[in-house]
Parts: sequence; structure tokens; C-alpha cells
Amino acid sequence: MAKRADGDGHAYSLEEGDAAVGAARSTIEAAVRGTPGPRPAFPKKFENPAGVFTTLSTHPEGALRGCVGFAEPVMPLKEAIVASAVAAATEDGRFEPVSPAELDAIVVELSLLTAPKPILGSSPEDVIKKVIVGRHGLIVREGRRGGLLLPQVAVELKWNPQEFLEHTCSKAGQPADFWKDPRATVFAFEAEIFAETEPRGNVARRGDEH
Repeated sequence: MAKRADGDGHAYSLEEGDAAVGAARSTIEAAVRGTPGPRPAFPKKFENPAGVFTTLSTHPEGALRGCVGFAEPVMPLKEAIVASAVAAATEDGRFEPVSPAELDAIVVELSLLTAPKPILGSSPEDVIKKVIVGRHGLIVREGRRGGLLLPQVAVELKWNPQEFLEHTCSKAGQPADFWKDPRATVFAFEAEIFAETEPRGNVARRGDEH
């Protein structure tokens, strides 16, 4: 992910993150209520392809309510935000679609992703050393079958790198040690995370403490 010219190490400013989350929120509310979709104003940068995940959580409990996205930069970011927001609210197969009554008690979070890159190592120990909890999200893939976990998951659950790899394998429907298998490819990506502090509240950047 490109660095910002101001040298803060971020590809997206807080203002851009705020615009992204606001667009996701308005898109979700329209989709859930069955009203015409909004036409959010996106920064020009969002015309570039990038991956994104929309995560919905209950407030104040913090329970997961939906999470869908695109790991690969397969479309312009502005289109990916809209598509992932609708899918997180209405198409996550683990949950019933979000109802209009829930909108006042759901927090919207966006993870803006770098393109995944394979982690190459000469041994399992070498792979573990290259996984940085708090920085990396992981994908474990065999052919078209794979599992993904966002960077914040490992931080929130206090996993070490090996546990993170094992849980990503489980997400892929594989044995916990499948990441050691020659058939497996492990990818790492990074994310800049922006989230509402409360439903329809201010947007803050997550993860700067890591």
C-alpha cells in the first residue's frame, strides 16, 4: 500500500476513512430498508482497485453481526465498499439479514487492504517468524479453497503467530496444521481500519497502537 506524502505511514487519511465508513453506513441503511441506494461522494483515490472488508458489530456488546469483503483488488475501491457493505448486512450466511430495527445498535467498521502477498519460508519456523500479529492479516489457500482472517482478529483474541496460522486454516475448513502442508499457500496482507465509535458516531482509526 502506498505511503502518504506527509510521512505518517498511512495510505488513507482519517478524512478518507470517515468518507469510506459514511458511504458504507448510508449504503447499508438503504439496502436494509429497501430504499434507493445512495450515491456517495468518494475521494478520487478510491477509483483505484483495492480490497476491503465491511464488519458489523452490535453496540455496546461488540458481537459480530456480519463481515464480508474482497481480499483481492478486483474492482475500484469505491465499488468494493458498496458491494461489501450490502453483503455484510444482507448476505453473510452465518447470520440473518440485518433488520431495520437493528440499525440504531450496529457499528460499521471498514478494513482497507493491501494486496495479499505469499509468505515464503524454508521451514515452518521460518513462516512463523514472518507473521506479525497486529500488522498482518492472513489467508491460507489450497487452489480456490481458502480462509481469511483480518489483522484485528488476532489482536483481539491475543493469538501468537502460530495460533493465528492455525485458526486461519480452520477458517479454510482445513486441519489446524495445514499451513505446513506443501499444498497450502499462506498469504499476508495489511489493513487500515476505520470504525464508528458508536452507531452513526464519529469515525476513528484503529490499530495505530500496534
